[in-house]
Amino acid sequence: MAKEKSEWFDWVKALLIAFGLAFIVRMFLFAPIVVDGPSMLPTLHDRDQMIVNKFIYTIKEPERYDIVVFHASAQKDFIKRVIGLPGEHVEVIDNVLYIDGEEVQEPFLTMQKDQMKSYQTLTTDFTLENLPGEHEVVPEGHLLVLGDNRSNSTDSRMLGVISIEEIVGRTNLVYWPFDRIQIVE
Repeated sequence: MAKEKSEWFDWVKALLIAFGLAFIVRMFLFAPIVVDGPSMLPTLHDRDQMIVNKFIYTIKEPERYDIVVFHASAQKDFIKRVIGLPGEHVEVIDNVLYIDGEEVQEPFLTMQKDQMKSYQTLTTDFTLENLPGEHEVVPEGHLLVLGDNRSNSTDSRMLGVISIEEIVGRTNLVYWPFDRIQIVE
């Protein structure tokens, strides 16, 4: 009888430890997220399921072109790509991204730009000063983010720059559906 009780207690203890570890991983390290909408097409598709790395920005700073998840509101998280970093001036003129006056390539938009007709616009012209907040440069502690589907994305052009405090983490692993499993660059 004592042996059965000891064995039962060992199982309960093992399950509690497993649930505790799962809770810690989910709360502080990694979390699942589902892409909602077309704003990151063709890179990410609506309903793609991804893993968010929640601790990466505790050990390093966000980098240009990272795909990040951030709190757009108390109820909604958005997935966008980092374009402008603190201290940089950002503008788009004739579908060309300029950072501090220098042309910057956006390799993730190459396919979209190649398929465009000469009269089409992928990204409506803007300068940082024209966006909400009217900043001359991206302020310290903030990022400028854009969706890859520039004609159908609610991003910094409408929201203004995003506080790094609102960043949940970086995501680049699509794990569902199976035919889309990939690491996104």
